[in-house]
Amino acid sequence: MQLQAIFNKDIANKRMHIIREFAAPVPDVWRAWTDSKILDQWWAPKPWRAETKSMDFREGGRWLYAMVGPDGTRMYAKMEYKKIVKNDFFTSVDGFADEHGNTVHDFPSMNWNSSFKASANGTKVEIHISFDTEADLQKIVELGFQEGFTAAHQNLDELLASQAAIGNRPGPGA
Repeated sequence: MQLQAIFNKDIANKRMHIIREFAAPVPDVWRAWTDSKILDQWWAPKPWRAETKSMDFREGGRWLYAMVGPDGTRMYAKMEYKKIVKNDFFTSVDGFADEHGNTVHDFPSMNWNSSFKASANGTKVEIHISFDTEADLQKIVELGFQEGFTAAHQNLDELLASQAAIGNRPGPGA
């Protein structure tokens, strides 16, 4: 089954809404979004890879990571967690940073509300992202956010399928 992300951009209201289903139960998908060892395996679109510098997944905590290019180029980002309800949702602010976690103000930050719900296919993830300005939303779109996030989701599909295939977890119908 091929699952596709649905992206809706509402430029005038400075929002983006993304819906994506994954063929795995909510606890497995939640863990894939909240455990740095798993995030590092799928978050970056190939041939890039994600590399966690530090992660403290709790309200008030943050994830500092680098997107590492095939030539070794590192682009750092951080996600600061605001509210977390396990296996249900988390809110966060995501943006570019330096290697120490200081915000890089040349690029916009994004306010995320990510929810995880059981679905007929496994888990439906809905993400509402808001921006401070229309220009910030446009900049993220121009940077290839949709293409990169879509490719990362495909990485997660492959990872979840491989875990099911080797018996690390039951499939979605179990």
